[in-house]
Amino acid sequence: MLFGKSLFQSVVDRLDKEAEDEVPTEETAFRISGLASSFVPVAPAAPSAPTDPGTDQRLVAYLFLMPEDHEPEPPEAPTPTEPPAWIDRLSPEEVAADLGLDPSDDRERLQERRRAFARDNHPDRIPAEFREEATMRMKTANRLIDDALSRCDPPQGR
Repeated sequence: MLFGKSLFQSVVDRLDKEAEDEVPTEETAFRISGLASSFVPVAPAAPSAPTDPGTDQRLVAYLFLMPEDHEPEPPEAPTPTEPPAWIDRLSPEEVAADLGLDPSDDRERLQERRRAFARDNHPDRIPAEFREEATMRMKTANRLIDDALSRCDPPQGR
């Protein structure tokens, strides 16, 4: 005991005194210290968009962000794309001729032919309007190469 109080009682008294000294004011009671502003920025009011169904809302929003003295250039008309030379060569016989398959091709040579064919015919590498035909050609080519690979002797080391 120190001066008539137990050690525990003297620690409790000191903590109570510190808590009384740090009474929060009403202003800081509901705020987190260090956050001077909110997380959501205040956005300027958007112009009222016309309710005409023919109005492009994206264009209205885009023009709202532009300076007043700038007029956007009209979009260019899409240029027609030329169809690939192979657009009418979709039969398995024509695809096989384009692949240049040879009965003496080994596995490595067949894989090289597959990669070369995909480089020129893959649907991801050509314009969108020709993707259906390119997909048909790639499916046919992959099937032909897989059939040729199954006829090859098994790879060494298996």
